[in-house]
Amino acid sequence: MSTTTTTTAQPITTETILRLFPDIDTRSEALTGHDEEQIRLMDEVCIVLDENDSPIGTASKKICHLMTNIDKGLLHRAFSVFLFDDQNRLLLQQRAEEKITFADMWTNTCCSHPLNIPGETGSTLPESIEGAKRAAQRKLEHELGIKPEQVPIEKFHFLTRIHYKAPSDGKWGEHEIDYILFIKANVDLDVNANEVKATQYVTADELKAQFKDPSLKFTPWFKLICDTMLFEWWSNIDGDLSKYTNNEIVRM
Repeated sequence: MSTTTTTTAQPITTETILRLFPDIDTRSEALTGHDEEQIRLMDEVCIVLDENDSPIGTASKKICHLMTNIDKGLLHRAFSVFLFDDQNRLLLQQRAEEKITFADMWTNTCCSHPLNIPGETGSTLPESIEGAKRAAQRKLEHELGIKPEQVPIEKFHFLTRIHYKAPSDGKWGEHEIDYILFIKANVDLDVNANEVKATQYVTADELKAQFKDPSLKFTPWFKLICDTMLFEWWSNIDGDLSKYTNNEIVRM
Protein backbone atom coordinates (compact mmCIF):
# COMPACT_ATOMS: atom_id res chain seq x y z
CA MET A 1 0.00 0.00 0.00
CA SER A 2 1.02 3.64 -0.18
CA THR A 3 3.43 4.84 2.48
CA THR A 4 1.95 8.35 2.40
CA THR A 5 1.58 9.71 5.94
CA THR A 6 -0.29 12.63 7.39
CA THR A 7 1.36 15.49 9.21
CA THR A 8 1.00 15.57 12.96
CA ALA A 9 -1.41 18.50 12.66
CA GLN A 10 -3.87 16.68 10.41
CA PRO A 11 -6.82 15.09 12.24
CA ILE A 12 -6.79 11.31 12.23
CA THR A 13 -10.36 10.59 11.18
CA THR A 14 -12.43 8.29 9.02
CA GLU A 15 -12.70 11.19 6.59
CA THR A 16 -8.91 11.07 6.20
CA ILE A 17 -9.22 7.46 5.05
CA LEU A 18 -11.93 8.38 2.57
CA ARG A 19 -9.51 10.89 1.05
CA LEU A 20 -6.64 8.40 0.92
CA PHE A 21 -8.85 5.53 -0.29
CA PRO A 22 -11.67 7.21 -2.26
CA ASP A 23 -12.99 3.87 -3.56
CA ILE A 24 -13.18 2.26 -0.11
CA ASP A 25 -16.05 -0.18 0.42
CA THR A 26 -18.33 1.16 3.18
CA ARG A 27 -21.43 -0.92 2.42
CA SER A 28 -23.16 -2.76 5.24
CA GLU A 29 -24.63 -5.67 3.25
CA ALA A 30 -21.72 -7.93 4.20
CA LEU A 31 -23.02 -8.06 7.78
CA THR A 32 -26.46 -9.38 6.86
CA GLY A 33 -27.38 -12.52 8.80
CA HIS A 34 -24.59 -12.29 11.38
CA ASP A 35 -24.94 -12.20 15.17
CA GLU A 36 -26.32 -8.84 16.41
CA GLU A 37 -23.64 -8.30 19.07
CA GLN A 38 -20.86 -9.10 16.64
CA ILE A 39 -22.40 -6.68 14.13
CA ARG A 40 -22.41 -3.99 16.83
CA LEU A 41 -18.73 -4.59 17.55
CA MET A 42 -17.95 -4.07 13.87
CA ASP A 43 -18.62 -0.35 14.49
CA GLU A 44 -15.57 -0.09 16.76
CA VAL A 45 -12.99 2.28 15.30
CA CYS A 46 -9.58 0.80 14.45
CA ILE A 47 -6.30 2.63 13.81
CA VAL A 48 -5.36 2.61 10.12
CA LEU A 49 -1.63 2.56 9.34
CA ASP A 50 0.95 2.95 6.63
CA GLU A 51 3.45 0.12 6.21
CA ASN A 52 5.77 1.71 8.79
CA ASP A 53 3.10 1.52 11.53
CA SER A 54 2.40 5.26 11.43
CA PRO A 55 -1.29 6.15 11.90
CA ILE A 56 -2.82 7.68 8.78
CA GLY A 57 -6.47 7.63 9.83
CA THR A 58 -9.22 5.56 11.40
CA ALA A 59 -11.92 3.26 10.07
CA SER A 60 -14.52 0.93 11.48
CA LYS A 61 -13.64 -2.67 12.21
CA LYS A 62 -16.04 -3.63 9.39
CA ILE A 63 -14.25 -1.46 6.83
CA CYS A 64 -10.84 -2.72 7.94
CA HIS A 65 -11.78 -6.40 7.64
CA LEU A 66 -13.52 -6.47 4.25
CA MET A 67 -11.27 -8.17 1.70
CA THR A 68 -12.31 -5.61 -0.90
CA ASN A 69 -10.60 -2.95 1.24
CA ILE A 70 -7.67 -5.14 2.29
CA ASP A 71 -6.96 -5.75 -1.38
CA LYS A 72 -6.73 -1.96 -1.82
CA GLY A 73 -4.01 -1.86 0.85
CA LEU A 74 -5.98 -0.95 3.97
CA LEU A 75 -3.87 -1.90 7.01
CA HIS A 76 -4.69 -1.59 10.72
CA ARG A 77 -3.09 -2.08 14.15
CA ALA A 78 -3.69 -5.21 16.25
CA PHE A 79 -2.28 -7.10 19.22
CA SER A 80 -1.91 -10.77 20.15
CA VAL A 81 -1.64 -11.84 23.80
CA PHE A 82 0.06 -15.06 24.87
CA LEU A 83 -0.82 -15.74 28.51
CA PHE A 84 1.05 -18.44 30.45
CA ASP A 85 0.21 -19.88 33.87
CA ASP A 86 2.68 -20.75 36.65
CA GLN A 87 3.28 -24.13 34.96
CA ASN A 88 4.30 -22.30 31.77
CA ARG A 89 1.24 -23.60 29.93
CA LEU A 90 -0.21 -21.34 27.25
CA LEU A 91 -3.89 -20.43 27.44
CA LEU A 92 -5.64 -21.00 24.10
CA GLN A 93 -9.13 -19.98 23.08
CA GLN A 94 -11.45 -21.30 20.43
CA ARG A 95 -13.23 -18.41 18.77
CA ALA A 96 -17.01 -18.48 19.04
CA GLU A 97 -19.16 -19.59 16.13
CA GLU A 98 -20.80 -16.15 16.29
CA LYS A 99 -17.55 -14.42 15.29
CA ILE A 100 -17.67 -12.84 11.84
CA THR A 101 -14.02 -13.57 11.03
CA PHE A 102 -12.13 -16.82 11.67
CA ALA A 103 -15.07 -18.34 13.57
CA ASP A 104 -14.61 -21.62 15.45
CA MET A 105 -10.80 -21.56 15.10
CA TRP A 106 -8.29 -22.11 17.88
CA THR A 107 -5.86 -19.31 18.56
CA ASN A 108 -3.69 -17.67 21.20
CA THR A 109 -5.16 -16.25 24.40
CA CYS A 110 -6.56 -13.04 22.96
CA CYS A 111 -6.31 -11.27 19.59
CA SER A 112 -7.91 -7.90 18.92
CA HIS A 113 -7.24 -4.24 18.17
CA PRO A 114 -6.25 -1.04 19.93
CA LEU A 115 -9.07 1.38 19.21
CA ASN A 116 -9.22 5.08 18.50
CA ILE A 117 -10.01 5.82 22.15
CA PRO A 118 -7.98 7.55 24.89
CA GLY A 119 -5.10 5.42 26.12
CA GLU A 120 -4.95 3.03 23.16
CA THR A 121 -3.63 5.20 20.33
CA GLY A 122 0.00 6.07 19.66
CA SER A 123 2.25 7.42 16.92
CA THR A 124 5.63 6.64 18.54
CA LEU A 125 6.59 3.04 19.29
CA PRO A 126 6.58 3.46 23.12
CA GLU A 127 3.13 5.10 22.97
CA SER A 128 1.83 2.41 20.63
CA ILE A 129 3.14 -0.41 22.84
CA GLU A 130 1.44 1.15 25.85
CA GLY A 131 -1.78 1.48 23.85
CA ALA A 132 -1.62 -2.16 22.78
CA LYS A 133 -1.14 -3.25 26.40
CA ARG A 134 -4.16 -1.23 27.54
CA ALA A 135 -6.24 -2.68 24.71
CA ALA A 136 -5.07 -6.17 25.68
CA GLN A 137 -6.15 -5.66 29.28
CA ARG A 138 -9.57 -4.42 28.10
CA LYS A 139 -10.15 -7.34 25.73
CA LEU A 140 -8.95 -10.02 28.15
CA GLU A 141 -11.74 -8.90 30.43
CA HIS A 142 -14.30 -8.63 27.62
CA GLU A 143 -13.58 -12.02 26.04
CA LEU A 144 -12.39 -14.15 28.97
CA GLY A 145 -13.58 -12.28 32.06
CA ILE A 146 -10.01 -11.78 33.33
CA LYS A 147 -9.97 -8.90 35.80
CA PRO A 148 -7.46 -6.11 35.04
CA GLU A 149 -5.81 -6.49 38.44
CA GLN A 150 -4.80 -10.04 37.48
CA VAL A 151 -3.05 -8.78 34.33
CA PRO A 152 -1.48 -5.43 35.28
CA ILE A 153 -0.09 -3.34 32.44
CA GLU A 154 3.46 -3.55 33.76
CA LYS A 155 3.45 -7.39 33.55
CA PHE A 156 2.98 -7.44 29.77
CA HIS A 157 6.18 -7.98 27.77
CA PHE A 158 6.26 -6.55 24.24
CA LEU A 159 8.34 -8.74 21.91
CA THR A 160 7.86 -7.60 18.33
CA ARG A 161 5.42 -6.52 15.61
CA ILE A 162 4.42 -8.73 12.70
CA HIS A 163 2.90 -7.49 9.44
CA TYR A 164 0.74 -10.12 7.76
CA LYS A 165 -2.31 -10.51 5.54
CA ALA A 166 -4.71 -13.46 5.66
CA PRO A 167 -8.18 -14.11 4.22
CA SER A 168 -10.89 -15.53 6.48
CA ASP A 169 -13.23 -16.35 3.60
CA GLY A 170 -14.01 -14.66 0.32
CA LYS A 171 -15.56 -11.68 2.10
CA TRP A 172 -13.53 -11.05 5.27
CA GLY A 173 -9.88 -11.13 6.27
CA GLU A 174 -7.03 -9.55 8.22
CA HIS A 175 -4.28 -7.15 7.22
CA GLU A 176 -2.51 -6.09 10.39
CA ILE A 177 0.59 -4.90 12.11
CA ASP A 178 0.25 -7.09 15.16
CA TYR A 179 1.91 -6.30 18.52
CA ILE A 180 3.02 -9.53 20.24
CA LEU A 181 2.56 -9.45 24.02
CA PHE A 182 3.59 -12.10 26.56
CA ILE A 183 2.31 -12.23 30.13
CA LYS A 184 2.70 -14.81 32.86
CA ALA A 185 -0.17 -14.80 35.33
CA ASN A 186 -2.60 -17.11 37.07
CA VAL A 187 -6.06 -15.86 36.20
CA ASP A 188 -9.72 -16.61 36.82
CA LEU A 189 -11.84 -17.08 33.71
CA ASP A 190 -15.45 -16.00 33.20
CA VAL A 191 -15.78 -16.67 29.49
CA ASN A 192 -17.99 -14.53 27.24
CA ALA A 193 -19.75 -17.19 25.16
CA ASN A 194 -20.44 -14.69 22.37
CA GLU A 195 -16.68 -14.35 21.90
CA VAL A 196 -15.14 -17.64 23.01
CA LYS A 197 -16.41 -21.19 22.47
CA ALA A 198 -13.78 -23.02 24.56
CA THR A 199 -10.46 -22.58 26.34
CA GLN A 200 -7.58 -24.85 27.26
CA TYR A 201 -4.07 -24.66 28.68
CA VAL A 202 -1.39 -26.49 26.70
CA THR A 203 2.29 -27.27 26.97
CA ALA A 204 4.55 -26.68 23.99
CA ASP A 205 4.60 -30.39 23.16
CA GLU A 206 0.81 -30.62 23.41
CA LEU A 207 0.41 -27.69 21.04
CA LYS A 208 2.83 -29.21 18.51
CA ALA A 209 0.79 -32.43 18.62
CA GLN A 210 -2.43 -30.49 18.06
CA PHE A 211 -0.99 -28.88 14.93
CA LYS A 212 -0.71 -32.39 13.47
CA ASP A 213 -4.41 -33.08 14.08
CA PRO A 214 -6.30 -32.29 10.84
CA SER A 215 -9.59 -31.95 12.73
CA LEU A 216 -8.34 -28.82 14.52
CA LYS A 217 -8.32 -25.44 12.79
CA PHE A 218 -6.03 -22.60 13.87
CA THR A 219 -6.00 -18.92 12.96
CA PRO A 220 -3.38 -17.96 10.37
CA TRP A 221 -1.60 -15.40 12.54
CA PHE A 222 -1.23 -17.92 15.36
CA LYS A 223 0.23 -20.51 13.00
CA LEU A 224 2.62 -17.94 11.53
CA ILE A 225 3.92 -16.98 14.98
CA CYS A 226 4.19 -20.61 16.08
CA ASP A 227 5.99 -21.67 12.91
CA THR A 228 8.61 -18.94 13.28
CA MET A 229 9.20 -17.60 16.79
CA LEU A 230 6.86 -18.80 19.51
CA PHE A 231 8.52 -21.97 20.72
CA GLU A 232 11.93 -20.35 21.24
CA TRP A 233 10.32 -17.50 23.17
CA TRP A 234 8.25 -19.98 25.15
CA SER A 235 11.31 -22.00 26.17
CA ASN A 236 12.76 -18.82 27.69
CA ILE A 237 9.58 -17.62 29.40
CA ASP A 238 11.33 -17.56 32.79
CA GLY A 239 14.49 -15.99 31.43
CA ASP A 240 15.31 -12.58 29.98
CA LEU A 241 12.62 -11.96 27.37
CA SER A 242 14.13 -8.57 26.62
CA LYS A 243 16.79 -10.29 24.48
CA TYR A 244 14.00 -11.18 22.05
CA THR A 245 12.58 -7.68 21.87
CA ASN A 246 12.69 -6.47 18.28
CA ASN A 247 11.69 -2.92 17.43
CA GLU A 248 11.64 -3.70 13.71
CA ILE A 249 8.49 -4.87 11.94
CA VAL A 250 8.70 -8.52 10.91
CA ARG A 251 7.08 -8.97 7.49
CA MET A 252 5.31 -12.28 6.99
